[in-house]
Amino acid sequence: MAEVKLLGAWGSPFSRRVEMALKLKGVEYEYIEEDLGNKSPLLLKYNPIHKKVPVLLHNGKPIAESLVILEYIDETWKTNPILPDDPYDKAMARFWAKFLDDTCMPAIWQIMWSKENQREKAIEEAIQHLKTLENELKDKRFFGGETIGLVDIAANFIGFWLGAVQEASGMELVNKERFPVLCRWIDEYVNCSVVKQNLPPRDKLIAFLQSRFSASSWKY
Repeated sequence: MAEVKLLGAWGSPFSRRVEMALKLKGVEYEYIEEDLGNKSPLLLKYNPIHKKVPVLLHNGKPIAESLVILEYIDETWKTNPILPDDPYDKAMARFWAKFLDDTCMPAIWQIMWSKENQREKAIEEAIQHLKTLENELKDKRFFGGETIGLVDIAANFIGFWLGAVQEASGMELVNKERFPVLCRWIDEYVNCSVVKQNLPPRDKLIAFLQSRFSASSWKY
């Protein structure tokens, strides 16, 4: 029996991605909650470069970075694949997962941490990136087609965390008028059982975000 452990944090979309993939594959694992304000020797040992969660331990071997971990899980446990077989489709899934991490998420956080006189520009930029994402989704049920795939798992921040960010901050970036296709996907996504099982408590997440915004004197 393979030994699988996951070092994560309850409110981290990156940790929750890995949990989602493990549950989807039916892999049993031990979850170890990390206090990111007081990082454990275990985390520093197994991710000495970035010192971040998540870290997957498979038979004592560490793998860091959530997208890297997701691909490792898919290659190691073959049931319920999250990446397509076709090389082109696989490359496109990797592209959009990277687009989410490198472009969409930073643009959304830029709104939250930008100065007031720069905020409108930051909002416009985030809207453009989300429109690009919506155009990729088109009339598909999920980004992966009829089933949850790599891009859907990577988009968990858009599917759940963004709504909590909006509620905690009073900002409305995504709504049905502006993003009808994306909102349809969000409704379908958060009601999918494997997703629902791997989301943090919404009230707890909103309270945590509100405390962060209050500490930074952020106002919308």
